[in-house]
Amino acid sequence: MQIDNNQLLRFTTAGSVDDGKSTLIGRLLYDSKSIFEDQLQAIEETSKKKGHDGVDLALFTDGLRDEREQGITIDVAYRYFTTPKRKFIIADTPGHIQYTRNMVTGASTANVALVLIDARHGVIEQTKRHSFIASLLQIPHLIVCINKMDLVDYSEDVYNDIINQFEEFSSKLLVKDVRFLPISALNGDNVVNPSKNMDWFQGAPLLHTLETMHISSDINKTDARFAVQTVLRPQRKGFIDYRGYAGRVSSGIFRPNDEVTILPSGFTSKIKTIDTFDGELKEAFAPMSISITLEDDIDISRGDMIVKTHNKPESKQEFDAMLCWLNNSPARDRAKYTIMHTTNEQKAMIKEVLYKIDVNSYNRIKEDKQLNMNDISRVTIRTTRPLMIDEYRDNRITGSFVLIDDATHETVASGMIL
Repeated sequence: MQIDNNQLLRFTTAGSVDDGKSTLIGRLLYDSKSIFEDQLQAIEETSKKKGHDGVDLALFTDGLRDEREQGITIDVAYRYFTTPKRKFIIADTPGHIQYTRNMVTGASTANVALVLIDARHGVIEQTKRHSFIASLLQIPHLIVCINKMDLVDYSEDVYNDIINQFEEFSSKLLVKDVRFLPISALNGDNVVNPSKNMDWFQGAPLLHTLETMHISSDINKTDARFAVQTVLRPQRKGFIDYRGYAGRVSSGIFRPNDEVTILPSGFTSKIKTIDTFDGELKEAFAPMSISITLEDDIDISRGDMIVKTHNKPESKQEFDAMLCWLNNSPARDRAKYTIMHTTNEQKAMIKEVLYKIDVNSYNRIKEDKQLNMNDISRVTIRTTRPLMIDEYRDNRITGSFVLIDDATHETVASGMIL
C-alpha cells in the first residue's frame, strides 16, 4: 500500500499517571532521530542534574516547570516530527482524573489514540475513562500499548490477560479499529525497533504501525461542506470583479461546475472556480484551504455554508449533544453563551441537562443535573438562529461546537452533536 509522504497523522496519548506516556513519546522522538541536537544536549544536562544515568526521555514532552518538578503531565504538550513516510503531530495529554478536559482538547482532532496500560496493573478505571473519551470523540483508531513489559519479564501470558480485560469492557465502545502492542518505552522494545525480548509477538513496532496505518478513509468524502470564513474582494488589476469565498473544506469534495446551495439563504448556483495561492484547482477536499467563486452574484458572508444541492446538512435551532464541561465554574441555569460552530457564531443556552455519564462505569446519572468541570453529559442546546449541523459521528467538523462565556470570554464547554 502506498502512503502519501505528505500525509499528516495526528495522534494523542492517554493513560493513567506514571504509565509512561511522556517516556514513550520521548523514545519515539529519540529512536527515530527526530530531536534537534541543542534539545538533546539540554535534556542530557537536565537528566544529569536529576541524577539519572541515561537520558530522561520524559523531559522531551514535560515542558512546564510544574510538570518537571512533579514528574507528571498536566497540560497538553504538542510535538511535531517527520519520518520519510509521514508527518506527525502528537498531543501528550494528562492522566489525572482532574485533567479530563485536557484530554478532550488534545484528542478532538486525532486520527489515532494511544492508550497506555501499565503491564503490572492491567486495566484500571483510568483506562476505561480514556477509552470512553476516545470512543466519544469518534477517534477512528485505537492502539492499546501495554507498557513496562520489562517489569513483568516480557510475559506473553500477562499481555494476553490484559487484552482479555480490555476486550471485556470495550465491546460497549464505538471504535472501529483496535490494535494491541506490547512495549517497553524505557528500553525501546517495539517502539521504533522490534523487540528481541518478545519474539513471541509477530506484529510491527509502534512507529511502523503509525507510518502505515490507512487514514485516508477517516475523512468524510461524501458530505460536501464548506463554511465561509471571509469574502475576498481584492479590487486590484486583474481582480477588479473578483468575489471569492474563502475558508477550509470541512468534508466532501468540491469541483468546478458542481451545483451548490448556500445556507441558510437557500440560493443555488454553480462553482465557477476553486482558487488557491498557487493557482486554480480541479477539485478540493478536506482539509484544504481554498477560495470558491460562483457563477451567480449572491450575498454570502462569514458563517454561511456552501454545500452540494442534493446533500444538505440539517438546519436546527434545537438539538441534543454530548457536552464536556471545561470550566472551573459550574454551568449556570439557562444562562446565555456564545456558540461557535464552524465559522458561525451566535447566542445559545443549555435548555436542559438530560443526564450525566459516569465515565468509569458508563452509567447514566439522571438525578444530578449540575455541570461541573470535567463532567460529560447529554444536553439539549437551543440557539437564537438555526445552525447547519451534521451528527458528530458523520462529520467531526460540522458536528462539533464550543460554548464561550460572554462575561469572561472563556471557552466553557465543547460539544458533539447527536
